[in-house]
Amino acid sequence: MSIDVVVLAAGKGTRMRSALPKVLQPLAQRPLLAHVLATARAIRGLRQLHVVIGHGAPAVRNAFAEDIDVLWHEQAEQRGTGDALRTALSGLHSAERVLVLYGDVPLLQAQTLADFIAAVPENALGLCTGILADPHGYGRILRGANGRVQAIREERDCSPKERQVAEVNLGILLLPAAPLARWLGQLQPANAQGEYYLTDLIGLAVAEGIPVEPFCLPDPQEALGVNDAAQLAEVERLYQRRQLTALQKAGLRCADPARFDLRGELRFGADCWIEPNVIIEGQVVLGDRVRIGAGAILRDVEIADDVEILPYSLLEGAKIGAAARIGPFARIRPGTEIGAAAHIGNFVEAKKVILGAGSKANHLSYLGDAEIGQGVNIGAGVITCNYDGANKHRTEIGDEVFVGSDTQLIAPVKVGAGATIGAGSTITREVPAGGLTLSRSPQKSIAHWRRPKKSGTPA
Repeated sequence: MSIDVVVLAAGKGTRMRSALPKVLQPLAQRPLLAHVLATARAIRGLRQLHVVIGHGAPAVRNAFAEDIDVLWHEQAEQRGTGDALRTALSGLHSAERVLVLYGDVPLLQAQTLADFIAAVPENALGLCTGILADPHGYGRILRGANGRVQAIREERDCSPKERQVAEVNLGILLLPAAPLARWLGQLQPANAQGEYYLTDLIGLAVAEGIPVEPFCLPDPQEALGVNDAAQLAEVERLYQRRQLTALQKAGLRCADPARFDLRGELRFGADCWIEPNVIIEGQVVLGDRVRIGAGAILRDVEIADDVEILPYSLLEGAKIGAAARIGPFARIRPGTEIGAAAHIGNFVEAKKVILGAGSKANHLSYLGDAEIGQGVNIGAGVITCNYDGANKHRTEIGDEVFVGSDTQLIAPVKVGAGATIGAGSTITREVPAGGLTLSRSPQKSIAHWRRPKKSGTPA
């Protein structure tokens, strides 16, 4: 049977204390709702994907403007989960079964949902439950003498005895579509919140003799919701640990699993090692035997075999050649290609630079909009002055060039192969190949010179 998925995402999320709608709060740099939609799309037999929005609806729609497979429904007034599902009824007229998910429950896995769907007979009502040591805050599963589910009672409406029940409602429902409109029409806000509870459908199904099939999640943490900043942080760590476990099973070595963040996709070769507090963003590819130092941030980079990224370096939109060494405290900006066995050292920044094989810039330099040949030595404090206040200009440096410390290369400028530039030079014209070029004021020494003193200080 085909399945329509309805994701309830209309809540304000008051406890988040944020101007951002709750379902747009970031988990691994993607909105909570994006994780739920990705899982829903993996469901076999999916007919239509629905999302019910309310608070911050324009912002949510805008964030998912490219998701053309989503049918949006707007709940004008947030009056509970039952009313939210009723908002989507207009799009469910051709549905056979309806799976209800939540936009703030991002850890559910596709295989778990597949097992749930398979366990529920076609004409039954299925619900996900869990056994919790501390069920505080959850609706309780109430069973009859025969062990069958009779109802779900929200905690605020429970009697003291009912609050002792450890089996809780995890919110995910699989509903037969045929009686759904009738059931939703019978809901009443007869509860402490004055809302239309979706959980009341269980009692209506029981009254009609419709089987209610509970499915106990093996890992109830998959159904954790996010209601405040503390819960968001908890879910983030669970999500990161899940990702890293999968990477470790594929061979990745990580010094401290509690201090690793993957906010995108990571592909890697054999014997890669990652130190604590590394952040991976976007699309990152590591070759074999790559070592990433503590505190490094890699964003949309390709790194070849035997590269070492030293601590606290930031690499973005770059390609790093085999056996290169980057850092510590280096910044590699978009458009940069570092050649094989090249070195970029501490407090060096490179932007739109092609650095040839074996070249080195080991200390305190800025290289921007430059093409640098092989075997080049860039001294400390060297700057390619690429911006004239309006436009960017390129610097071209040939092979085997030595650029002395504290040199400024005023682009556009070319430096011929094998040239040597003396320290402290300001280069404004083309440097010929092979020779020594420098630009310095003559050194002077003034005898018997005295430093100025503050007024009133004895001579």
